[in-house]
Amino acid sequence: MDFAAAGLLDGLEGDERAARLQLLQRLAADGVGIGDLKAAVAEDRLALLPLDRVLGARYTAEEVEQQAGIPAALLIRFRRLLGLPAPAPDDRVFSEDDIAAARSTELFIESGLEMDAIVEITRVLGESMARLAATSTAAFVEAFLQPGDSEQEIAVRFSLLAEQLTPALSPVLVAAYGAHLRESVGRGMIGREERESGRLPGAQEITVCFADLVGFTRLGGDVELQELGSVAGQLASLAADITNPPVRLVKTIGDAAMFVSPEPGPIVEVALELVDAVHEAGLPSLRAGIASGPALLRSGDFYGHSVNIASRVTGVARPESVLCTQEVRDAAADAFEWSFAGRHRLKGVAEPAPLHRARRPGAAAEAETTDSAKRQTAGRRRRRASS
Repeated sequence: MDFAAAGLLDGLEGDERAARLQLLQRLAADGVGIGDLKAAVAEDRLALLPLDRVLGARYTAEEVEQQAGIPAALLIRFRRLLGLPAPAPDDRVFSEDDIAAARSTELFIESGLEMDAIVEITRVLGESMARLAATSTAAFVEAFLQPGDSEQEIAVRFSLLAEQLTPALSPVLVAAYGAHLRESVGRGMIGREERESGRLPGAQEITVCFADLVGFTRLGGDVELQELGSVAGQLASLAADITNPPVRLVKTIGDAAMFVSPEPGPIVEVALELVDAVHEAGLPSLRAGIASGPALLRSGDFYGHSVNIASRVTGVARPESVLCTQEVRDAAADAFEWSFAGRHRLKGVAEPAPLHRARRPGAAAEAETTDSAKRQTAGRRRRRASS
């Protein structure tokens, strides 16, 4: 190939031009066509093409069908459920792992697992894997990209690391899934009602807590995006650290975390701990709202009136406070100190809802002592100033 005539060396001189030429020659020798090379150069991803090849996408959907027995149309449907673009008939986007996955899917179908269940599992898997892939890719680049690297150096280093580290990730994923599966089974119950109906209950009584950082959206206009991401990451880490059974961390999304528990008391304690942990970490103030009631578990998330109410209670909570509905307050009346926070109109609730602020025992007296000390100090300063 005449790479210069194709415009693939335009604007490059010296060592940078030599490194680009070496990489182009390597890729062309591996069978990469001129069209793919031009597209990669235009998209500033030429250095990543060798990594693409290491990751092993080499089969079309029809070729996977021939080896695994799953119809190509179904393979493409599953790929879209994973959040990936649908390939053209001649696109080589499937790997050996995809063939193994297709065979496993065929086994699930033959075992009697309903297609609706397989679709739901695939969709949730795609959402989770997209986040994991984005996170691990960013960590990989940050760890191994060196200042002044040429495209050739990046291509060689990244492809070699991928050959070594990608296989090592599979046991980590399997172990993490197994651990969560065991935890889920440990929480599950199959009693007489479930045995008679052949189904799990549609809804369950739980307590839901939402917690979010006050002013996080406004903060986005004042700090660098990387710092904003660090704040969200710190919140997620703190939320995971302070969560203990029976409370479960359901998810974190940017400036917010969601918890559930079968018992109100433990989740109130977790919310108070998170408020303190966020304060000590120097992050924007946290507020939390907690409500109890029936909720439906679907795709690893919870839905229902209690979930909506908890979110709306959070919206009216003051910074560094944990605000609870009457039901939560009554169920955990003796475990905390409570102060009435008034009646608030919440969307979806006909009458104004009474809300209560939770504090640890002795916290109110401690706060009063602190406020008194601050007032005395301020008074002394005013007297000194006037004299």
